[in-house]
Amino acid sequence: MPESKRLVDLVQSRIDDYLMSRAPIVTLISSDLTPLIDYSRQFLSGGKRFRAQFCYWGAQSVLASDFAPETGQEASPESVSKAAGERTNRAAGAADEAIASAGLEAGAAGLAAVVSTASALEIFHAAALVHDDIIDNSDTRRGAPSAHKLFESLHAREGWAGDPVSFGRASAILLGDLLLGWSDELLDEGLHGLADRAAARRARLEFNHMRTEVTAGQYLDILEERAWLAQPEAELLDRALRVIVFKSAKYSVQAPLVIGAALAGATAAQLGALRTFGLPLGMAYQLRDDLLGVFGDTAVTGKPSGDDLTEGKRTVLIALARERLDDTDRASLDAQLGDPALDAAQIRTLQQLITDSGAVDRVEALIEAQVAQALAALQTAPITAEAKQKLRDLTDRVTHRAF
Repeated sequence: MPESKRLVDLVQSRIDDYLMSRAPIVTLISSDLTPLIDYSRQFLSGGKRFRAQFCYWGAQSVLASDFAPETGQEASPESVSKAAGERTNRAAGAADEAIASAGLEAGAAGLAAVVSTASALEIFHAAALVHDDIIDNSDTRRGAPSAHKLFESLHAREGWAGDPVSFGRASAILLGDLLLGWSDELLDEGLHGLADRAAARRARLEFNHMRTEVTAGQYLDILEERAWLAQPEAELLDRALRVIVFKSAKYSVQAPLVIGAALAGATAAQLGALRTFGLPLGMAYQLRDDLLGVFGDTAVTGKPSGDDLTEGKRTVLIALARERLDDTDRASLDAQLGDPALDAAQIRTLQQLITDSGAVDRVEALIEAQVAQALAALQTAPITAEAKQKLRDLTDRVTHRAF
């Protein structure tokens, strides 16, 4: 089976092949559309591919031979171990062939379906990021200009009529829409090659459900930025936690896991266990991201330090800080949060205010508690031992990203 780097290579290859297949469709309409392809390639190149990895290990977590077909009883540990070894060897061979094959024709259709689905998740994520940067007025993504800034620069460079800012935003919206459509097309291509049609239908339903939830979560996020102080003080933390659940936790970890497992024909018990593991881990993942959004090193995050402060993100970190601040400091935080003109000194002052409130330590404690809950669920999950270990490794990686 592919290790993380090899899986990342498989996904990147599948994405590259897919974009190559779509380029003639777009550019035959007009050569003016070339930037849509070029910027798509730019936003779909590199990255940690966490969603793809969770999708893959969701699929690998399921072994039909874990249960004896004659009796429906659990098989012996020896037989499970043997089956896992055989499955690993088959997957490793298929992965090697797939890496050597530009079109991923080689190997079992199951591997191609999982890689295509993981790639579709990454394209969907790219679309969400393009739209998210517009909503947040964020000028950078992974240390480079965001999509709307790229189109804005194109307008200025070519000397076109009208407002380059409006052109950039409108064009980026359309790029995001195009990527959304392509993620759907690539998912369908992968599911079409899956022999188990019931599993394909279940994976599609899970993917559809994920899209609805993350869109709802995004709306709740922008709602909180505008309605935060109109809500009862006692509700602010719960409302911030709700945003995390639907905008990020389910979408970043739980949904990719469940989609991958559904592809492999997981039982209801296996899907339930992966949900129970994935949600708290997704919470921990986003809580770490919230800390990075305020205190992260630009060289690591690709975003300016304190970016969440200038964007006005009403996160759990901010809710916890407000609980412990006196009236004067709370009013100062509220007044400055979301001001895009904050300078470096003002950002450092707000960072210190948040730290002194004890909010950072409380978020770290929340992360630790969510990770413990996830690992406890993983311990008893009816999935393969190998997948459990890989998911433990992923848990460590997504919750201990460096500042």
